[in-house]
Amino acid sequence: MSITQQYLLDAYRARSLGEPAPPAPGTHDRQVVREWRDQRRFRAVLAGRPVRHRLRDALSRWQRRPT
Repeated sequence: MSITQQYLLDAYRARSLGEPAPPAPGTHDRQVVREWRDQRRFRAVLAGRPVRHRLRDALSRWQRRPT
């Protein structure tokens, strides 16, 4: 069963029982990724490691590259 089929089944079941519908798949993906990133940064600080901004660092290296 796919995620969409499971969601439709859960929504139908919730509607027939008079409960609120579950959130659609992918609704909270950005929030989950943001919280995961924040947790990684927090753990790095607690461990005494520098917090890395991998994407920003890679883009700045690419931008400074001689042509």
